[in-house]
Amino acid sequence: MTLLAAVLYTVLVWWLSTGVILYLNGLPRAHHPALMAVATLLLGVALAGISASAGDTGVADAYLAFSATIAVWGWQELGFLLGYVTGPRRIACPPEARGWRRLRHALAAILYHELALLLLGATVLALTWQQPNTVALWTFVVLWVMRTSAKLNVYLGVRNLSESFLPAHLRYLHSYFRQRPGNALFASSVIASTAAAVAVWDVAVAPTATPYQACAAALVATLLSLAVLEHWFMVLPMPSEWLWRWGLRSREGQTPSA
Repeated sequence: MTLLAAVLYTVLVWWLSTGVILYLNGLPRAHHPALMAVATLLLGVALAGISASAGDTGVADAYLAFSATIAVWGWQELGFLLGYVTGPRRIACPPEARGWRRLRHALAAILYHELALLLLGATVLALTWQQPNTVALWTFVVLWVMRTSAKLNVYLGVRNLSESFLPAHLRYLHSYFRQRPGNALFASSVIASTAAAVAVWDVAVAPTATPYQACAAALVATLLSLAVLEHWFMVLPMPSEWLWRWGLRSREGQTPSA
């Protein structure tokens, strides 16, 4: 029952949080400053939740740490999509750019976002340092590593780019993507992440696992498994937009400048 509850909770949080962020991002830009201000307040609450749960190893503490870390991650996702935490380069990549030049332009387009992730990751690490409850840390690590993998795969080229997830004011980022059946990195990234997921699932189902250990491992393993699924969405003829169509409704009828 502990495992099933953790799996269902993670799937629900993954699906709902993504849709909510997409919906909020689609609201008129006049609302964006207020949205970012509220999100920043919630970021502080989430960090406090990570700190409060780090010293205890109850099942409730595992859920609190996981949920708080998802909220921390949601702050940077919303900040990126709203255009507040992107990078110094806010124009399209020159069509003739190749190799290192294209890579430099791509990094400049998301530099502030990457620095924000480093800062948030360091904060989560500090809050959980030498504490028994490491759910927050491992949740952030999974999100960070798998998002980095997704960015690299999109940069190198995949079939489905999920362009509809980007708002009009970030459409210039499309020029840094490549659309192709696949790339050399994809197979290795999926194999490695799948192997990691299997290892964490092994911890979750171990007969000797305590309720906390089973719950914590199931939360992280489910999140990692969903991240692997998202990777497959990038190359299979089944784009993921249909999962969050409801979250994209806030953009209907808007002009590119809205």
